[in-house]
Formats: sequence, C-alpha cells, structure tokens
Amino acid sequence: MLLKIKLFFLTTSVVILISSCGGNKQEELNTTDDEIQAVGLDSQKISAQNVFNTISSRATILELTKLSNAEYNVQLLNNPNDVSRYLLESSRALNLGVYGADLNVASIYDQTQESMLFFKCVSIIAKSIGVSNSFDENMGDRMTANQSNRDSTLSIITQAFKSADETLRKNNRPGTSSLLVAGAWIEGLYIACQTAKETKNEPIVKEIFAQKESLDNLMELLLSSKLPDETAYVLEDLKAVKLIIDSKTDNVFTLNAMKELDSKITDLRTKIISSK
Repeated sequence: MLLKIKLFFLTTSVVILISSCGGNKQEELNTTDDEIQAVGLDSQKISAQNVFNTISSRATILELTKLSNAEYNVQLLNNPNDVSRYLLESSRALNLGVYGADLNVASIYDQTQESMLFFKCVSIIAKSIGVSNSFDENMGDRMTANQSNRDSTLSIITQAFKSADETLRKNNRPGTSSLLVAGAWIEGLYIACQTAKETKNEPIVKEIFAQKESLDNLMELLLSSKLPDETAYVLEDLKAVKLIIDSKTDNVFTLNAMKELDSKITDLRTKIISSK
C-alpha cells in the first residue's frame, strides 16, 4: 500500500508540473524576444524536474522488485571496470546516468561495498565532465553515514543528480545534462525489465508500462536540447520505445506483453554502455 501511495504522489506531482508548463506556453504570445528566451529556459528546467520526479519512481520499481524476493544480481549492472572506456563527453554523460542508476540498485539491496564501487565510477565520470562538486567526498561520507537508512541514501543520490543538472545548465550545457538524465532513465527501465523476467513478477510489468508519462517528459527534454550527432540513436530508439508503450491499449500486463519493449530497451542500453 505504501508503494502505491508513493507512486500516486509522484505521478500527481508530475501532472501538476506539466499543467504549469502548458499555461506558460499560452502566455508567450505577447512577450519580447528576451522574455521568450527566458520562458524557454524555464520550461526546459521544469521539464528536467519532471523527469527527475519520475525517476524517483525508479526507486519505487526497484523497491517493488526487492519485495518480490528478487535477488541482487550485479551481472545486470554496468561493469565498473569499463568506466575508463568512455572518451566522448556524450558517452560519459549517458554512462554517468547509468552508473548512478546502478548505485541506486546497490544501495537498495544494502550492498555497501559495491555501492562504494559504483560511487567511485560516478565520481570519476563526474569529475571528467565538470560536475565533481555534485559527487564529491562529502557525498560519499553522507552515504556511508546513512547506509542503514535506504530512503536517506536514495535521497542523497537524487539530490546529487539534481545538483549536476543545475550546474550543467548554468554553464549552457543542456545536452550533457539531458543525456545524463536519459542514461539513468534507460538503465532503470532495463533493470526493471530484467528483474520482471527473472522473478516472473507481473506487477512490475504493469509499473514498467506506467512509465509513459516519464518517457514523454524525457523525450521532450532531449528534443529541446542540443544533442551531438553521435547520440542521435538515443532519441530514435526512445521513439521506438514510445511506440511500443503507446500501443499497449489493454490492461493485460503479462511477461509476453513486455517482450518487444524488453528487446528494444536492451538494445538501446547495450549501445550506451558499449559507446566510446
């Protein structure tokens, strides 16, 4: 029941934020060029907040997987030894999101040693793209101090990503920030699909298809950002994911219904973690 309440609250919050965006668009008609540009930036920031709010529901999905007796499986996560392979800023941003989601997973399963390993990966990439202040030693100390409190550690991770997003946008790097968010979203959905298959847990399948709104927000965010050419595949593949989710018109949430979605999100995730 608590999980359902959390998910309802998060979804309601996102709906309110989207409604606010809609209202702002109508007011742009009688503004100056400078005001239009300012409103555009504000709308982009709100869109980022929308995605972050629904990424919190990633934690709800992962919590649901643990309650369904799913075992911690490090093989599902990105290999920490690959952290040095990412050379382009776009690849680093995407995989910062991936490793951040993996840090979430390790924390949820109380894997203290591996949490610190994934935190190290996050810190290395964060430093390379100029957001080391968001993932510094102080964050690591806070996570260690709160390792017995799962909600606190997840909150610390979420706040760090919000801080990184703000830093990148203040420095006129919305594309890098958007890719970071995309990496986290994609990794979360990938892990949820794999866990649903392993546990044969159909309630997880239902939650996976309930991510339509967060996907819409993510795509809006990516479309509004200046993405480098080498990452065009991310948006194209997410469009295919959206078509699959949008085509789900019945209320039958079986593992069979998830097959096509699982295949597409796995392909996309493989491209991300294999990039240079």
